[in-house]
Amino acid sequence: MGPPWQHSSWSSLSLRFSSYAVDNLRTVKYRCEVCGHESAKWMGFCPQCKADGALVEVPSERRSPRDKARRARVVTVGQAGAGEVVRRPVGIGEVDRVLGGGLVPGAAILLSGEPGVGKSTLLLQVAAALVAHGGRVLIASAEESLDQIGLRARRLGITGDGVLLSSERDVDVIIAAAVESQPDLLIVDSIQTIEAREVGGAAGGVAQVRESAARLIHAAKESGVPVVLVGHVTKDGGIAGPKLLEHSVDVVLYLEGDLDRGLRVLRGLKNRFGPTHQIGLFEMREAGMTEVTDPAGLLATDHLGEVPGSVVFPAVDGRRPLLVEVQALVAGTSLPQPRRSVKGLEAARVLQVLAVLERHAGLSFDGKDVYVSVVGGLRVRDPGCDLPVAIALASSLLDRSVGAVAAWGEVGLTGEIRPVAHGDHRAVEAKRLGVHRAIGPRGNGHDRVDRVLGELGLMK
Repeated sequence: MGPPWQHSSWSSLSLRFSSYAVDNLRTVKYRCEVCGHESAKWMGFCPQCKADGALVEVPSERRSPRDKARRARVVTVGQAGAGEVVRRPVGIGEVDRVLGGGLVPGAAILLSGEPGVGKSTLLLQVAAALVAHGGRVLIASAEESLDQIGLRARRLGITGDGVLLSSERDVDVIIAAAVESQPDLLIVDSIQTIEAREVGGAAGGVAQVRESAARLIHAAKESGVPVVLVGHVTKDGGIAGPKLLEHSVDVVLYLEGDLDRGLRVLRGLKNRFGPTHQIGLFEMREAGMTEVTDPAGLLATDHLGEVPGSVVFPAVDGRRPLLVEVQALVAGTSLPQPRRSVKGLEAARVLQVLAVLERHAGLSFDGKDVYVSVVGGLRVRDPGCDLPVAIALASSLLDRSVGAVAAWGEVGLTGEIRPVAHGDHRAVEAKRLGVHRAIGPRGNGHDRVDRVLGELGLMK
């Protein structure tokens, strides 16, 4: 017996969707593609954000009298959600971890990431894994031709009739193809390249993205078939398109990683059906994405404890401990403005640690270039990285090695070291990888960065 959503009526969805499009009387208004401000008339600039030529024509919806007369369904809180949610595992452990156990019927999932990070490759492998367990997947791509997708599939060793492909730009045609093929999962790559013919503006604009996403999400909820929308990111790393898109979907996933390295991180930013801030780790190889079952072994096995400026940091991302290596290099410079280069960490936190070291530890970085990096291409958002950064900076400045040391703790502006969550898990993970000396705050109020540096012999 197949999953519950296989028994939903795709034909009834087609009829409902057709009446949905016909019964709406539309009026014209204009919306800014930059800030989303709406105006009743067109102007050469947005009156709110002052962006030139940002107003585009958007048809607004007004419900027909028949829709206004329809009675709303009202149930008690006890009746709502009384049935158990049946998840369907994807078949890829790292993806199922981030999703909270698998796909939920009717879920709308947004997957974003930088160009070339591997979004399409990962989704093609997800489709193959579902098909291997008796599923059926439709991939609608407006960015690539069918031959291009086929070439990638053959490179990944994916064959068979369970993965269906379509290269269409019209959102209504995509929904009609899903009605006809009745898949267990619909993948749209990407939401910025499809369009609705009744909506003004080019594909990728605010109006087109909102309307196309709304129709696809409506189809997913009506049919019970999960839909994955692939989204691009802007220059500042945000998801392109209106912010409303993140609020409309049930799950927001972000695939990140250094394009020059093989490590990829699938991060769950939002999940209405499970825990958030979970991560899945992959390594990009010629045969596609490979799961990383022991991330600490991958990221810190080459740690050289006798080199100045190197410290092990047991980071915790979500609920998962990751042992990474923090490296720092302090070198003299002849430039009037010394460089401050940070990779894999928040630059503001590193600059704050530099200021604390100068003020409370008596270490001067004046006239010095400072480089701080997390080895392996991983981006660390854990506030506990302050103490290992401070130790690595002091070690490099004084050219003194601290040996194989694991450290964690948040450094305050007054020089105190504050406790961070999961201290016991960090110590256990460091010991498992052979780092037996761990430095973490005890939370007694006496932990200070100058005292820790003094114990390590890193004070002048």
